[in-house]
Parts: sequence; C-alpha cells; structure tokens
Amino acid sequence: MARTDSVLGPRHIGDLAVRALREEAELTPKPGLVDRRSGGAHHDMDLDLLLTSADSLREAFTGCARLSAALPLGSRLRARVGEAGREGERRMLEATGGVNTHRGALWALGLLAAGASRAGGPHDALGFAARLARIPDRHMAVRRPAAESHGARAHRLFGAGGAAAEARAGFPHIAHVALPVLRAARRGGADERSARLTALLSLMATLEDTCLLHRGGQEGLRMVRRAATDALAAGGSETPAGRRRLRDMDALMRARRLSPGGSADLLAATVFVDLLYPHPPVSERSSAACRP
Repeated sequence: MARTDSVLGPRHIGDLAVRALREEAELTPKPGLVDRRSGGAHHDMDLDLLLTSADSLREAFTGCARLSAALPLGSRLRARVGEAGREGERRMLEATGGVNTHRGALWALGLLAAGASRAGGPHDALGFAARLARIPDRHMAVRRPAAESHGARAHRLFGAGGAAAEARAGFPHIAHVALPVLRAARRGGADERSARLTALLSLMATLEDTCLLHRGGQEGLRMVRRAATDALAAGGSETPAGRRRLRDMDALMRARRLSPGGSADLLAATVFVDLLYPHPPVSERSSAACRP
C-alpha cells in the first residue's frame, strides 16, 4: 500500500505549486521572460495571462498529490498522474485561449507534487518524482499526433534531453544548481528577489534549454549561456555592473526572441521545493546541496 502519513496534504501541496508559478511569473527583471514589465520575448503572453494559467492548474497539482498518496508507485499511478496532467493542460489552454503558458512547468511540478505527498524532505521528493517519470505512460503515444512539441523538435534536431530527461535524472538542475544557489545567496545576505534572480541565471548558464534551442538553435543557446555566466560574474542583480549585464541580456533576447522557458519552468519548480521544505536538514545546509 502507498503511504498515507504525508506531512503535507494534497490541497496544501497544490496551493504551494500554484504559489510557486505565480511568484516565478512576478519575479522582475527576468531576461527574455514575462514579468511585471512586459511579455519579454513573447508576443502572445503577459503577466496577467501567466497568473490566470497558474490558477487554472491548481486542481491538476492537487490531483497528482492525492493520487500519489493513495496509490503505490507503478504503472497505474503513472497512468493516473498522466491523466491528471492532460486534464490540467486542457484547462490551462482553455483559460489562456490556446496559449501554451505552462506545459513544461505542469510536467515538472506535477511530478514533484506527487513526490511531495510521499516524502518528508527534498531528497525523497526529487527521488520519487524521478522514479515516477521513468515509468512509461502508455497513453503518451496518442497525445498530439499532428503536432510536435518544442521539446520533441529540439530532441530530434539537437539531441537535447529536455524536461523528460531532467525529471528522469532526478532534477539535477534543481538539486545541484538552483536550490543550492538560491539558499547560498540568502545566507550571503541577498534579498529574496536577488536570490531568485541569481538562481535563474545559474539555470540559464547551465541548462540545455529546449525553448532556447527551438527559437535560436545552438547559437542562441550558447549566446544566452555566455550572457548569463557573464551576468553572474558581474554580481547579477546585486551590483551596478551585474544589473547592466541583465539589461543588455534582456535587450538582446527580446531582439532575437530568445526565451529561456525551460529555465523559468525549473526556477518555478525550485521555488516549489523551497516552499515545501524551507528548513533543509543540517547535512544539506552544511553541503549547500540537495542530492536526490
């Protein structure tokens, strides 16, 4: 039987997932991304649309957590979580008038919501999410037969693993990049906005972002990675030089319509894990890392 003694209830997990999406959307300034200023590199999105999209996914996240609390890990749970995700995507597209605002985030946070309902800490939640992601979903073969997703196109053209590979590996860019960077920035005295922007830049500097590959190919991905690395080296949002780098980066990405959507999705997932487990174990605080 599945565990039923979860520390967090499904409704609370769903609320935190929506909060993480909303807080990622509102974080400003984010190069190339929707924030309080504008739609960034997107002509079909703005902040209000992203907030509406986030709210539309509450039942999907709650459902993933509830299913995981009730069913053992296996093909049945994977199929039911997949169904909840597809229903969530349908509601999202209905709420946004057909705009794909959070498909990648829905995948990541849905798996992590399932993990959170079975785990008492980030290590276990990330590990459970990875094991669930590795189970094939027999219904995926019939999904969107006439349309190739951006991630699938990036995999076909560039061999990028994308969101699926990230999840199956235990979300290494959350565990070993964004979450340690976020918490280290806080310990170093950064305010919450600056800490999260630093975590975002760390993702942009390291992630093989399929959204960037889709829009700009390998050249666009390399350009953004270099710019993020340079902005971090200059101090990010905490120094005048870093803020200039961020402004230059944003102008470049808007002009070339380069959006690091994969990094944004993983930042939202990082914020979710951070909200779920705000007080990491002593071993994790001392190593400044979470190891799934």
